[in-house]
Amino acid sequence: MPVSPARRATIISAASHIPDDVITSQEAARRVRELGGLRMPEKFIEQMTGIVSRPVMLPEDQASTLAAAAGLRALHQANMSPTDIDLLIFASAGRDMVEPATAHATQEILGTKARCFDVSNACNSLIDGIDIAVSMIESGRAERALVVTGEAPSRAVKWDISNRSELIEYFAGLTFGDAGTALLLAPVESGDAGVFYRTAEAHSEHWELGGLFGGGSRHPRDPEWSYFRGDGRQLREAFEQQGDLILRRTLADTGTRFEDYRRILVHQVSEQYLDRFIAVTGIPPHLLVRTVSRYGNLAAATMGVQLTEVFHELDPGDRVLMVGLGGGISLATMAWQR
Repeated sequence: MPVSPARRATIISAASHIPDDVITSQEAARRVRELGGLRMPEKFIEQMTGIVSRPVMLPEDQASTLAAAAGLRALHQANMSPTDIDLLIFASAGRDMVEPATAHATQEILGTKARCFDVSNACNSLIDGIDIAVSMIESGRAERALVVTGEAPSRAVKWDISNRSELIEYFAGLTFGDAGTALLLAPVESGDAGVFYRTAEAHSEHWELGGLFGGGSRHPRDPEWSYFRGDGRQLREAFEQQGDLILRRTLADTGTRFEDYRRILVHQVSEQYLDRFIAVTGIPPHLLVRTVSRYGNLAAATMGVQLTEVFHELDPGDRVLMVGLGGGISLATMAWQR
């Protein structure tokens, strides 16, 4: 179909699914002590991260079930049925299996018949999935796109930590929470509404600093590589060096200031790191949506959960800035006007 240069894509609904089961940081510390023998004070994780608790999915759940639950809510909010969408993107750091694409498992639950595929780029998977959906809507190759995330990192946590070096290597896994999120996108033909800016960059020399390295050709069957491991300090330093630059470029390219946005959504791994990011970038704290103390690090679901929490308070004309930070490392920003 002919595509108007003015055609934009906008987010028409946002929804999340947060599991009911919760593990507190004190319970996590006790589990490490019981399973690994490391004498960790009960309040150690909370003091180091500011995370009080994190949601954990049920044993019978999968990444796809979390994503589908959020997807159904997003469709319901928009008064649409699953068959109304023609593009389904499962955008997540985790998945049900190596292949086929978890989008197929999600689609079976939803009952959609759309073109579907996975997008995986660590904690930036969701913002990359939105980017692809926007491009396909702008080009006329899709009309209604559902971008879903199902994060289940609780299944990649190493609990039997027995010494300090293991604690440093596997500590990041102790901060993870499980969640599903979904954003429904559709075209808007006129006016200023819609996604009006997006950019991304990668600094791949840092790819070995953190990740879940098992399951692929490097470590196909070694269970020791099935746990998340990483150097949190070096990752933080890499993000601090690059994150401020991409934000400054975004503001310059769009001719905006932080204060021109109703909300700024930022990937969150700990309260301390979020405070440090605020100090480095100058983002006004009142514009953020803090979720990390309640939910922990939700990986790619983080910004989707934040948008869900504030979506109802946004008025037409309000702007939202998304700031993605992902392992690899990659950085991305996206600006959207309701």
